[in-house]
Order: sequence, then C-alpha cells, then structure tokens
Amino acid sequence: MPTTPASAEAPAERPRPDERSAVRTLLRLWPFVRPVRARLVTAALVAVVASCMGLVIPLVLKWMVDGPIAERDFAGVWRGALYLLLLGVAEALLFGLRRWLVARPLSHVEAEMRADLYRHLQRLPIAFHDRWASGQLLSRGTTDLMLLRMFLAFPLTFLFVNGVTILVGVVIMLLQDWTLGLVMLAPAVPLIALSAVFEKRYAHAARQAQDQVGDLTTVVEESVLGIRIIKGFGRHRSQARAFRELSGKLRGTELRKARLLATIWAVIMALPEVAIGATLVVGAVQVSDGSLSTGTLVAFLSTALALRWPVESIGFLLAMSQEAATATERYFEVMDARPETETTPATPAAPVTSAALVTPTASVTPAAPAVPTAGPSGTGLRFENVRFRFPDAPADSTPLLDDIDLHIRPGESMALVGATGSGKTTLTALIPRLHEVTEGRITLDGQDITELRREELRAMVAVAFEEPTLFSASVADNVLMGASTDAGTDELHRALAVAQADFVHALPDGPATQVGEQGLSLSGGQRQRLALARAVVGRPRFLVLDDPLSALDVHTEAAVEAALRQVLQGTTALIVAHRPSTVLLADRVALLSGGRIAAVGTHHELLRTNAEYALLMSGRPTEEEEDDDR
Repeated sequence: MPTTPASAEAPAERPRPDERSAVRTLLRLWPFVRPVRARLVTAALVAVVASCMGLVIPLVLKWMVDGPIAERDFAGVWRGALYLLLLGVAEALLFGLRRWLVARPLSHVEAEMRADLYRHLQRLPIAFHDRWASGQLLSRGTTDLMLLRMFLAFPLTFLFVNGVTILVGVVIMLLQDWTLGLVMLAPAVPLIALSAVFEKRYAHAARQAQDQVGDLTTVVEESVLGIRIIKGFGRHRSQARAFRELSGKLRGTELRKARLLATIWAVIMALPEVAIGATLVVGAVQVSDGSLSTGTLVAFLSTALALRWPVESIGFLLAMSQEAATATERYFEVMDARPETETTPATPAAPVTSAALVTPTASVTPAAPAVPTAGPSGTGLRFENVRFRFPDAPADSTPLLDDIDLHIRPGESMALVGATGSGKTTLTALIPRLHEVTEGRITLDGQDITELRREELRAMVAVAFEEPTLFSASVADNVLMGASTDAGTDELHRALAVAQADFVHALPDGPATQVGEQGLSLSGGQRQRLALARAVVGRPRFLVLDDPLSALDVHTEAAVEAALRQVLQGTTALIVAHRPSTVLLADRVALLSGGRIAAVGTHHELLRTNAEYALLMSGRPTEEEEDDDR
C-alpha cells in the first residue's frame, strides 16, 4: 500500500465539519439499524421508564416530609423507606435490562457493517487501493465501527432518554412551584448556544483525530511488514521518530478535544449549580413566609438534583455523537466509492459472502467460477487500438499506453519487452480488468472482455505478478486459489512440479505448512515459484506472467523454463520479460516503447533489425532509462 495518508486523498466533495449535518450523516446508519429497531426502541422505552422512576423518588420524599415525618408517624416513615428502596431496585433492574436488550443486536450490526465494508473493498478497483493507505482502511473497519457501536448502544439512546427525563422533570418542577421552575430554567438559553458552538469545534477536532489514527495505523503496519528493511538498513531510529511525530500530532489533537470537552462540561455543570443555589435561596424565603411547604421545597430540590446527570451528560453525549458522525462519514467515504461494474453481464453475479473471502487468519478457499466455452472464432488474445490513462489523470494528459495493436494467436506465447516504466505491467493488468481500458478494446477468442463477467474472465485468465503475494494460509491453499473447488492433490503436485517448487515437500508439514504473513517465512524465489504454481494449477486458457522468474537462481530458472515450455504449448500466453532466457520461452516478442508497440517479431529477428531491442537484451540502459535516472 502507498504511504500517502488517506486524509490527504479524501474526496474533494466531502463537506467540512461546520457544513456537515451530524443528524443527516448519522441517518445513513438506518439501513443497518432497521433490522434491530424493535429491540432498540424497547430498550429506549425501558430506559425512559427507569429514568422517570428516579423522578418519582422526590415525590415520595415530599409525601414523607409533609406527612409521616411532620406527624411523627413512624410506620409511615418505614413504609416510605420501603417505597424508596423498591423504586431504586426497579430503576437498577430496568437499566440492566436495557443493556441486555442492546448488547447482542448492536454487536450484530457492527459485524454486518464490517462484513459489508470488507466485501465492498474486494469489489473496488485497483485504482482505489492505489490511492488509499491501508492503515486508513483498517481504522475504518476497526476503530470507527467500534465508535459507531458505542454510539448506538449509549449516546443514541440517552440523548432521547435524557431529553424526555429533562422534559418530565421540568414539568414536575413547574407544577410544584412555577416561580422556582423559572429560576431553574434560566441557564437553558446560554447552555443551548454554547452546545451549538461546541458541536462545530469538536466535529473538526474529532475528524482530524480519526484521520491521524489512520495515519498512525499505516506507519505501524508498514513498520511491521517492512521490519527486515528497517533492521537491514538500521532505520529503526528514523521510523521511531516518524512514529513519535505522528503520535505527537494525535496527542495534541486529543488534548484539544479534551480541552473542548472540559470547557463545555465545566459550563454545563456550573450553570445548573448556580441555578440550584438560587432556587434554594428563593425556596427558603418562601418556606419562611409560609407560601411553600418544606416537603415541596425538598421535592423540588431533589428533582433538580435528579436532573443534574441528564443535564451534565449533554456535553460528552454530544462529543460521542460528533465522533460517531465523523466515523459514519469516514465509513461511507469508502462505501460510496464506485465498485467494479460489469458492462454487459449475461447474468447477475452471485453476491460474495464474507465467508468466501480471504482473511489473514482463515484458510483460503479456492474460487469456483464457471469456465465459459471458447469463442467461435478462436482468435486468441487481441489488443485493438487500446489506449489507457489512469482514472484520476487529466483528460488531456499523455496516455500511458497509446494505440496498442497486438495479436497473440491461439496457443502462441508472446514476450513483452520494454524499458523500465514503459507500461508493461499496466498492459498486462488490462487483460483481467484490474484496470479498465480508456479507449479501444481487448478480446479473448473474439469476445470483448467487457462483455464477460469478471468471474468468467478471471476463470479464463491466470496471472502471476512480479511481486508474489501469499496469504497467511497453507501452501496448498495458496496454490489452489488458482483452481476450481474440485481441484485435488494431483493438480496441486502437478503445479508444484511445473513451478519447480519441490522444496514444499521438505517443509515441516509439506503442502499443509502454514506460511507467514505475505509468505515472508519463505525466500523470494520460493514465493515466486508458489505464485507461478498458483497461475498454472487451473490449466488456464490464457496465461499472463509478469517477469515470473526474476527472483530465481540460474539453475532453478533453467528447470522452471523447461517445465514452462510444456505448459505454454497448451495455452495462449503473454510474458513480461527482462532477460533473454525468459524471452526465449516465447514464440514471438513485442517491444513496448513510449507507450506503443514499436516492433513485433522473433527474438533473433528483433536482435538483427531493432537497435533498441538489442540494447535492452544487452543489459545496458536505454536512453529512456537514462533520462529517468537523470
């Protein structure tokens, strides 16, 4: 993954926090919440009942002070104490029931959102993954979704519950004594104004902090994956320094959030306390002149104290809601990205379930696509006036590939040769539609690849990349990813033999041996041979090899080449090559220069007739490569 933080690559149309509506953003969670809405509503109603029970306690106190206590009725006092105990126990039990009601459904919502994000990431084009740092994607699938679950479990419910509690409490206080009620309501206007200002400022800080968490995650991930490079070049201090810098920025942002939250919380706590003090003074005067009973004053102050928590919680509930809105925004930045689409699918592709996707901790399940029959013309692989520029490149920029016309006949193998940066890898990525052609078309046996479902296309075309990627699974699972589900031991051993990967049998558990993350427990040559075995295990009709022998020693390369010659006799192949020994595997050679096919012929023909090709095969840098060096 590139190291550019996703915060720098965020969509230009993303609204600024001060323009964004938190409510509108959070409403996007409704499709995920809808299946569990009954339990969430029930939990909210239970919490309302529990909270309102707390407001009944002051009324019981009023009855006790003006009744049994004033009349010295000890039986009445004990009865009142029993009422208070029962109300307290009922309140606690109801709040416990609320938590039980939301725990299971909200963990299910989080799991579904994470699974949907993972499925969507698999369907997004390569251009998206080229732009986004992996740490940013990881933080959206972990930290952000955890924040959303916490929001749905607590702030969402208690913004409603506390609002109802405050409303009911205010009504009770006004009914007891309206003058004292007005004194208590005096801080409401400044509190509302301050909350609006706090919400805007905290939204900006929350977004910045969550983006910085993604950047920090990227640094940690790259440091772990690149630990051999860091240790090999003694760069641990510079990496630690980079980590400290990002960590320091995150710490500063979190401290700014803490200062904002402390400020609003101090104000929210201070104003009600001042109001309660003023109420106590006014109420004491009224009690002294006989216009207010002692029990009413006790009940009024008890109600005010019972409302302290709902009022004081507004600050951090708003903060958690803003963090949830930011997390929702970040989540849907990925979900809103357009996935790979089928141009003219014959039938809709079956949805991919999370169980069928490769995960770092699960064994790899081979795909089972239906292999289509050969086209009627049997014309092999053909590029027709193909032009390509990256999707985010300006429309008037020079295409990376321009006017590519190339024909690989059925059963023929063609080597693709060119200077570094000439677009060879990009050209091969167009065949399985890892990138989409900008203009022109590519056909397989006369059929436009855009008319095939990707599932069908990638069943016809097998690829082996220059940088082999292995998953944290067994050797067998990694190799059989390139075969149908009914592939067995015979196909596995044949592919290992073709790729000269006999070292597998010497591993502790043979083909069942688990390889480490990205296969780093194996050497580069071993990983490359397993990637090659994965490409040939399914006996593909079309084979695309991107410099598949670059990490092999001379003796292993010769053995693999001998086996590959047999494989290439039964398939149509395009092979990116840098060395004459690899070029000699092919029937013909195509020279890519300046984004165009400059020459096509056999290896010996091009050596005689094309100076650029001869220079490439000599191992000396071409003028194009020298310009790049400058």
